[in-house]
Amino acid sequence: MYTNLKAVTSLAQKLNFTVGAFNTHNLEMLPDMLRAAKEVGAPIIIQTSVDTARYIGFKVLVNVVKAIADEEIVDAVLHLDHAKNFDDIKQAIDSGFTSVMFDGSSLPFKENILKTRAVVEYAHARGVSVEGELGTIGGTEEGIKVDDNDKVYTKPNDALEFVKATGIDALAVAIGTNHGQFKSKTEVNIPLLKEIHALVNIPLVIHGGTGVKEEDYPELINNGIRKFNVGTELLVNWTQVAKDKFAQTEVNKSLRHNIIPANQAVKEIVKHKMSLFLNVNGCIN
Repeated sequence: MYTNLKAVTSLAQKLNFTVGAFNTHNLEMLPDMLRAAKEVGAPIIIQTSVDTARYIGFKVLVNVVKAIADEEIVDAVLHLDHAKNFDDIKQAIDSGFTSVMFDGSSLPFKENILKTRAVVEYAHARGVSVEGELGTIGGTEEGIKVDDNDKVYTKPNDALEFVKATGIDALAVAIGTNHGQFKSKTEVNIPLLKEIHALVNIPLVIHGGTGVKEEDYPELINNGIRKFNVGTELLVNWTQVAKDKFAQTEVNKSLRHNIIPANQAVKEIVKHKMSLFLNVNGCIN
């Protein structure tokens, strides 16, 4: 079923797991990402940057995800990630996306609240969920770079005020993760997450999930993480397999022989991550 972020994270809250949010960079990845979710038996969030949505087409993405979700009988959310421009968010909502993120993390606190509230009002009136962000995630994503010196951790009391003032459905927290990190792993600030979780009663979100150690997943999930973003790991592995295949193929051989193995690599990563995200040993809330 084609659904929204609030629905899948509400289920994750009840059963104490996190929903995998996976970035697609082209249409080719999509079917195997959704089939992976079906095989694991868990809901999935398909997310794109604004640039990818423009490249593929907002309505094309909606129609493809909706059709495959219905065909495969899997709960799927289509989410616009890190949008800073209200016009892009409006286009996504009007095109049929079921979830959007307004990223006002670089704005002054009060401005972030006011602009996030405006997005929430427009989105909720149309049955669309909203993710906000407080604090800044390090690293680079879609050409936007945040240096380590510019990283700002989420302050628990600010998080509580932000959630109350905006009415968002999920909050992305800055606890030490980095976008684009795949050659090393980060040390996430679990004590800070616990402080935030103790105050904030809505689903929390991890960005830069590729750089998080898998052994940290249970503690993150048990402390309120209900959406877990994975993008770079998919992109790196898809590209590496595609490079290897294209390097040795005849120029007149069908492209599918090069693309299918790359899609399969993505599928295996999605299945692996989603299996861990189910948190099978965690207590049900």
